[in-house]
Amino acid sequence: MDRSSVHDDFDRARAAFRALLGGATDEELRRRSNGTRWNNRQLLFHMLLGFLIMRALLALARIVSRLPDGVGRAWARLLNAATKPFDAVNFAGSWLGGSLMPRRAMVALCDRTVAALHRRLDREDERDLAKGMPYPTRWDPFFREFMTVADLYRFPVRHFDFHREQLSLG
Repeated sequence: MDRSSVHDDFDRARAAFRALLGGATDEELRRRSNGTRWNNRQLLFHMLLGFLIMRALLALARIVSRLPDGVGRAWARLLNAATKPFDAVNFAGSWLGGSLMPRRAMVALCDRTVAALHRRLDREDERDLAKGMPYPTRWDPFFREFMTVADLYRFPVRHFDFHREQLSLG
């Protein structure tokens, strides 16, 4: 894993998030995004959510990687079966967070979260980065059947870049 490129990607996404949120008018943020049911502000919050869930994803990978392989596969199958409720919670959470959280708070949360991910990545050793678990592939187009901790560190920027194309700002 090229840690410096992951750090660079984190910083690029953080700077883009600040620029997108800070450079948009209130009217642009209320405009419907392209290809989602969210407006631009809600989609920006969803993009931030990809970084926010990293702590949980990393902890889950560490726990499940210690269990027998069948447990992880069963867990992924269960989560895939729960895709519809997940989608509903994912939509509602992003709608609510993007509707209620002030811009400055979103930017500050992004800054703190990315800084924490930088620190955490710097503490990881190669053995930890190689740990992983099966993932629910129906939950996100960037989840694969098995993901390592190193793969997880790449996830939030891929998620961010994908959704950035759906914004209708400008």
